[in-house]
Amino acid sequence: MQLLISDANILIDLEEGQLIERMFDLPYRFSIPDILFIEELEEEHQHLLELGLTLRELNSKTMTYAMNLIPRYKRASRNDCFALALAAQEECPLLTGDMALRKAAESESVMVHGTLWLVETMVKRRLISVKEARAAFQRMEAAGRRLPWPLAEAILQDLESDS
Repeated sequence: MQLLISDANILIDLEEGQLIERMFDLPYRFSIPDILFIEELEEEHQHLLELGLTLRELNSKTMTYAMNLIPRYKRASRNDCFALALAAQEECPLLTGDMALRKAAESESVMVHGTLWLVETMVKRRLISVKEARAAFQRMEAAGRRLPWPLAEAILQDLESDS
């Protein structure tokens, strides 16, 4: 199974949309930098480890790379740079909805996917219906999550017309 490295916001989006359990039913392994988990998620999201999220360490070479990313991409947080560096270390895609991190990943030639891609993949794999996806997006929006809502709706309409 392919490994995907996530930042915190993707996991929070899917929790707000009540899709986090479905995410772990996808044929992927999900991981996050250990330091990012400890600093941003451990207190309120410990249950993600029970669902299947794994923690990974940056090796010493990757830690140096991450530290070099921080001043280069000032709009991305330190922990975001750790996630980007880990995706590069593991040679796998990065999951993020953060625009600054997405641009940094693209500049570093790291493949990027986001919340919309995950939800679309869940629908295509029949883990959820379009109706459930739309309700999840509505919950995310009501919780103040920042996604390109018109694009989300366009994806759902395409999925409806394909079915």
